[in-house]
Parts: sequence; structure tokens; C-alpha cells
Amino acid sequence: MVRLKVTGFTITELIVVILLVSIVSVYAVSRYSGTSGFSPFVAQEQVISVIRQIQVNRMQSNVDIDAVVGNSNFSLRLLNDCIGSQAACAERNQSRSDWVVIEDVTFTSNVGDLVNFDLLGSPSDVVAPVLIEMRSTDGTCTGVEINAIGYVSPRGC
Repeated sequence: MVRLKVTGFTITELIVVILLVSIVSVYAVSRYSGTSGFSPFVAQEQVISVIRQIQVNRMQSNVDIDAVVGNSNFSLRLLNDCIGSQAACAERNQSRSDWVVIEDVTFTSNVGDLVNFDLLGSPSDVVAPVLIEMRSTDGTCTGVEINAIGYVSPRGC
């Protein structure tokens, strides 16, 4: 009896792979979309990205802290409807990448509306940790934390 050498995948292997890919993609889609259009995960990532950008700008500035207090590009502004550099939240210019506004979301913080960073990226002149909450009009809530050494991490409400 002559036996043919078969190469390729069996139908069972193909079905299992398709099912696994389907499960992973359904999970990923659910992380990025909410029922109201507000995705807590995406909001967290946007806010973390903006905060880290302002920290890096400050660390690369290499100027004294007294000079930073007056420079609105190195200060993190925490308003009810905007998080970003002080200058970016004032201008609201779409070409800037150092601010975020999310429709139907309110931002709150435990430290007021302004955070300055030192040359190491740590928050200065505030009680750490800095806690930022994002609450949508449908009640969904998520948060971000900046600890004493400047690490920015996601957190719950």
C-alpha cells in the first residue's frame, strides 16, 4: 500500500485556530468600546500618554523649577473638561498633542488644578499620590494615579 505524504493543516486544527482568534478579537473589541461610546480603557491610555508627554518635556527642559512655574508648557493642568499642559488647555489647538478632552467626561483630581514636575518627573509641591478620576455622564468611572516618584499608572475609582 502506497502512503501519500500529506502536508498542511487538518480541518480540526483550522477550526480551533479560527475559534481562538475569534475569542481573542471579541475580548479586544470589548476593551475598546463601551455602550455609550466612552471607553474607560481608551480614556485612561489617552490621559496617561498626555501626562507622560508633559513629564518628558519637563525632564528634557533642564531648567530650574522657578522657571518652570511660569512656563505653561511644563505644567500639568487638571480642569473639569481638559487634561494637558497649561498652554494646551488654554489654546485648545487641535495641532497640539499634549492635551485631551473627552466628550461627556468630567475630570476630577485630589490636588487642585495644577501639577508641576521636577527634573526627575516627580510631582512637586503637591501631596502624592496625585489621583485623577474620569467620570462619564452614564456613571462609568476610571482613574489614573501619579505616585511620589512620578510613575503614572491606571487605577479604578
